[in-house]
Amino acid sequence: MPSINEVAELAGVSTATVSRALSGNGHVSSATRERVNAAALELEYVVSSNASSLATGRTKNVGIVIPFLNRWYYGAVLEGAEDALLSHGYDLTLYNLGGGTEARRSVFEHFLLRKRVDAVIAICLELTAGEVSRLIDLQKPIVGVGGPLPGVRTLSLDDIAVARRATEHLIALGHRSIAHIGGNSESEMDFHVPTKRRVGYEAVLRDEGIEVDSALFQAADFTIQGGYAAARHLLSDPGRRPTAVFAASDEMAIGAILAARDLGLSVPHDVSVVGVDDHELADFFGLSTIAQFPTLQGGAAVEILMDQLHPGHHEAAPSNTPLHFELVVRSSTAPVS
Repeated sequence: MPSINEVAELAGVSTATVSRALSGNGHVSSATRERVNAAALELEYVVSSNASSLATGRTKNVGIVIPFLNRWYYGAVLEGAEDALLSHGYDLTLYNLGGGTEARRSVFEHFLLRKRVDAVIAICLELTAGEVSRLIDLQKPIVGVGGPLPGVRTLSLDDIAVARRATEHLIALGHRSIAHIGGNSESEMDFHVPTKRRVGYEAVLRDEGIEVDSALFQAADFTIQGGYAAARHLLSDPGRRPTAVFAASDEMAIGAILAARDLGLSVPHDVSVVGVDDHELADFFGLSTIAQFPTLQGGAAVEILMDQLHPGHHEAAPSNTPLHFELVVRSSTAPVS
């Protein structure tokens, strides 16, 4: 196996320069970095992760904590984070909290404390004061995605504003009888996403002088199946059928479209449907939605970490960065008939 000395000799630089060029730590000109990389490639030299860690105090590994792995949104954030980490030469260790309270306790009380990571990304986790304290005790950069966390750099989506924009879109089309498929206590997420989206929906109705009718709300579990069942309930009675449905996620909105079709209704002529996410299936179903760009969220979280791991790389991020969202209009919404 070739040594770092051989790489240095072939590139015409010192071993210290080789170490900086291959680790990404410290200043090296782009020309020198390219020369070192070319020499390492020619000699098939691979940096020893153990040796690099001992020399730099860095593992080139980031721990990502996620509440679910089998939900599209979380997987999309993870994909964006992974791509960005790889581009910076970092590995990741994934901690899935799908096992519930005990799994969460184990991650924050044991695994993160003993695993050597350079930084931590918490995706859509409303951390407790104790969990934040344990992470800060690691003396490693931390970034949260999804909502504000005291003492932690975060990227947050304004879920009330998201719901307002979706509901305003329906009202602009002339709809006054607008149902909402949201969440219940069992599906309440960290940062209270279902509650906030219901608050935003109801606030717009009140602003427009539309009575908030509890009969037009149905709770579901943020799945296609849950949205289907909720929509069947809302749309089955012709005498009380709403002209539009705002679902708090695209998966529930897709379920609503399928339910409407099974009931013999036309979307959007009999009922308009709008969701939130811009799910990978949204375009296929012609679903109007509020896009929140989860892949970009994961990438942005990594860039904030890189700014903390390599100060001066960019201007420091604010303590809380608002996440971008926008309305995407497709064929599932139309003016009220």
